[in-house]
Amino acid sequence: MPISNRRDFVKTAATGAFAASLHPTFSLAQEGSRKKPNVVMIFIDDLGFGDLACFGNKRILTPHIDSLADRGVKCTMSYITNPPCSPSRCSLMTGMYAQRYGKSGMARGLPIPEDHPTMGEFMRDAGYTTGQVGKWDIGSKDQGPLNRGFMEVAKRAPTDQYDATLEDGSIAYLTDLDGDYVAEFVDRNADKPFFLYFSPNAVHSKIKDTPQHYRDRIPSGDGTAYEGAVMAVDDAVGKLLAMLEKHDLEKDTLIIFSSDNGANIPEGGLSEPYRGGKGKDTQQEGWVHTPSIVTWPGTIPAGVTYDGKMATIDFYTTMAAAIGKSAPDRCDGKNLLPYFSGKKKGDAHEYIFWHNADPTDSPRRNLYVVRWKDWRLVKYPDGWKLFDLKKDPKELKDRAPNNPEVVDQLLKRYDAFVATLPPLKPSADYKGGGEVPKGWGWEIGKG
Repeated sequence: MPISNRRDFVKTAATGAFAASLHPTFSLAQEGSRKKPNVVMIFIDDLGFGDLACFGNKRILTPHIDSLADRGVKCTMSYITNPPCSPSRCSLMTGMYAQRYGKSGMARGLPIPEDHPTMGEFMRDAGYTTGQVGKWDIGSKDQGPLNRGFMEVAKRAPTDQYDATLEDGSIAYLTDLDGDYVAEFVDRNADKPFFLYFSPNAVHSKIKDTPQHYRDRIPSGDGTAYEGAVMAVDDAVGKLLAMLEKHDLEKDTLIIFSSDNGANIPEGGLSEPYRGGKGKDTQQEGWVHTPSIVTWPGTIPAGVTYDGKMATIDFYTTMAAAIGKSAPDRCDGKNLLPYFSGKKKGDAHEYIFWHNADPTDSPRRNLYVVRWKDWRLVKYPDGWKLFDLKKDPKELKDRAPNNPEVVDQLLKRYDAFVATLPPLKPSADYKGGGEVPKGWGWEIGKG
């Protein structure tokens, strides 16, 4: 049944009051013949740095994602600041280290503070039609996308997390269905500025449900379920691009493509050339180093590679700049547009920090790291270790003994960052005693 004939989008009853007045620079996005740009944020689940053809994969065919890299900027030093899934998405959606409001680990029950507007709220209040398709996993159970700025949300009736039952009783692969939803949203809203947040469940497990026809497209003919899931994501991106082309919106649309954390190693994902990822060796670079692409034809140069350090917290600030507004002061991100154009050189962030310290979370997800230049300083149970990622991307040789001055410098920077974070205490909703049970959220404490 055609999607347009099914009520697959839920619309919020009240979209909130639009901003009474716009930022003075907002008109810059409307000067000349350019209209206010559309923005599409694509955030893949568990996609590793080495899982795309344009980032060096030789087996998986990703022509549509590769075309984004051809027409925009491929970012080779892109990071998340707060793994894994839920914390990463909270940092993306608020444009800041989520540790600043107490999310220092998985902590799914922790709400995003109401005075921290999400991407959806920010764009809605700027006059955009806002839509969300796919995985959410952000904030508390009472903070769904309709509660945090999204005016339209794709309604899915899942058989499980990865399949959906259609009205005729048939079963659809959810990533395929989500690609249809994305195209349909663009088709309906092509005549007005829109912000779309698309985050498919793929390539996250359980990937055993990946349709065989995707695996069959691997050149060797023996593709894995994980590889097939990557190709399913690529097909969904293709549906988006085809619909933008249909409405001649390519030059009027900023597209940001990234991943919520590094590869799911047990499922077959790749973090090459780095070591580690989700599920295995989570302390290593591969868990937080992700593939990112940004395209805006006619505004962002085509076929460019940006090798400076950046993070997904930058996407909020960059999006705001693209529409002529300033991000909230609390945001930690940088506007990447000058770096992509060459007006600014070097790293968007000289230092990037990780402080995942939730004591109720699995120890393998605790992470204490600072990145500077080629150096990566990591805290292990037996002490801090220093790695030179340029010479040693697999992090096999500890160079701390021979570089005490670098260790001292980075420890001082790390301690200064941690000092800016609020103290943590168990959620006020927790009434038990003793150790806080795993899965409960955290909130800002006073001491």
